[in-house]
Amino acid sequence: MARKGFPGGMPGNMNNMLKQVQKMQKQMEKMQSELEEKEVEASVGGGAVIVKANGKKEILDIIIKPEVVDPDDIEMLQDLVLSAVNEALRSADEMVNSQMAKLTGGLNIPGLF
Repeated sequence: MARKGFPGGMPGNMNNMLKQVQKMQKQMEKMQSELEEKEVEASVGGGAVIVKANGKKEILDIIIKPEVVDPDDIEMLQDLVLSAVNEALRSADEMVNSQMAKLTGGLNIPGLF
């Protein structure tokens, strides 16, 4: 025997769910464009290297203080830049995740961002 519909008026609930999903999609699109404008900054080595990134995880700026540039110790400068970039990207991730949690009410939806 085939059932028609679901008991308890499921089609109406389905319409409400669809509307909520569409609303959330619009909110997510708005949030994504806002996150593109937001910046995070990471500083290492007591401010010797500063990296700025946005919510799209794009590096916007790298500032290196002249006094940290030592031709005899390029490895230290490379390590500082690498650390600052990684920290800026982590900060951007945290910013995006924090904003997503506000939108989704803490639901963990894999692959959303």
